Amino acid sequence: MARVTSLFLPTWPTDRIRRLLGAAAPPAETPLVLIGREGRRRVVMAADRAAGAAGLYIGMPVTKAQALARGLIVKDADPAGDAEALERLALWALKRYAPIAAADPPDGIVIDVFGAAHLFGGEDAMARDMVARIEASGVAVRAAFADSWGAAHALARFSARPILVVAPGESGKAILDLPIAALRLPKDIVDGLRVLGFEAIGELAAKPRGPLALRFGPELGRRLDQALGRLSEPIDPARPPELIEVHRAFAEPIAAVETLRRYVGKLVSALCEALEAKGLGARRLDLVFHRVDARVKAVRIGTALPIRDVKRLTRMLCDKIETVDPGFGIEFMSLAASVAEPLGARQLISSLTEEPEADVSGLIDTLANRVGGGRLYRFAPVASDVPERSIQRIAPLAPDAGEAWPGHWPRPSRLLPAPEPIDAIALLPDHPPVSFTWRGVRRRVKRADGPERVFGEWWKRDAELAAVRDYFQVEDEAGERYWIYRAGDGEDASTGSQRWFLHGVFG
Repeated sequence: MARVTSLFLPTWPTDRIRRLLGAAAPPAETPLVLIGREGRRRVVMAADRAAGAAGLYIGMPVTKAQALARGLIVKDADPAGDAEALERLALWALKRYAPIAAADPPDGIVIDVFGAAHLFGGEDAMARDMVARIEASGVAVRAAFADSWGAAHALARFSARPILVVAPGESGKAILDLPIAALRLPKDIVDGLRVLGFEAIGELAAKPRGPLALRFGPELGRRLDQALGRLSEPIDPARPPELIEVHRAFAEPIAAVETLRRYVGKLVSALCEALEAKGLGARRLDLVFHRVDARVKAVRIGTALPIRDVKRLTRMLCDKIETVDPGFGIEFMSLAASVAEPLGARQLISSLTEEPEADVSGLIDTLANRVGGGRLYRFAPVASDVPERSIQRIAPLAPDAGEAWPGHWPRPSRLLPAPEPIDAIALLPDHPPVSFTWRGVRRRVKRADGPERVFGEWWKRDAELAAVRDYFQVEDEAGERYWIYRAGDGEDASTGSQRWFLHGVFG
């Protein structure tokens, strides 16, 4: 079953204009409209949220809009620029989220996320990431995940606030209560249906098709079947001009797994030759299958480093073929390097006694494509005196930043995500605790070392101007070693609360 998301940008043209204006953009509460011509009349072509709240709507005469909204900002509409920017946004979605993404003019993007959502931790996590990234750029967005393009399109525009993920197989029921305008029908058909008393999609779906088709033509039934998932609707993916892509058409459809694997190897070999001619290596590959029933299936893999190893890439792609349903056969296959980077020369060992450098990129690629690249990471030092801020997550094969943890005091092998409060008995200001209680268990201290004083980062946070921590390494009677600290210097209340916390455990 296909899974499609529709991203609806309700105020796309006006949001784009605000971004273009940059610092000169009017405040968000100032109404903004874009105007154009319908015949000899100047009318509103797009309105932002503030303008909508003021009662302005698309199609309203400009003179009436200016009379209704005080301080109205009027700009000329640029449909060609809007379409071009929407295409660029679709290309961004293609590179980041899934192999099949396209513009859905005039105010949306459609993405086939089948086989790609798990790389982000599921559809919910993927939807949150999409919405957060687009909203961070100043563009309003609503997202809906459904089983078909028609259902996702309808839900994003008439139901999602701002995210809606419909369970597989439930899309047909989810759209029944939506208005008939959600079916992407021409305005004259929608108006004609309303004259007959139809308001919701469910009312339309319950009626016989014959009389409706006789009056309104085949478009009505086609759009209804597409929304209900009964009729396929292929997505023509956006393609950047610099994309490196190879393809293969078949005189007779193929469906056997062995045959698919063989042609995948041939496509990979051809793509690697094209990459080598440009001095590039693949970081992400998209393998797209076009079935004879007009449905499109896709496989996406990623690599930690740019590579063009034919055997390795073929193996990674073939591992994903089992997830693709060939249906009645595949008639066209394409393979594209959606992300490619320069691939430099690699120094080989120069003597028989020299040990080759271990290469774990293959293992990382295998794991990343199974569980999702975002779940694989390693820790790296950060230049910070505060222990919980001195580490960060980076990609498994990201280069070292040159930082290092302090070596004059040992650090625990296990650092707690956040310091946990403990009850301690200690002689202030410089003595370690003689005992402490952590998680309901009292521990008597047998040995201790410290204190190591850590100062707050006053240059980053004003609240830490005088803050200090005194850290101790303590060992209890059972031989277990802990890293604890007192918030403050033990004397001055301005340096901290003087409470005790456990921050780490030594192995």
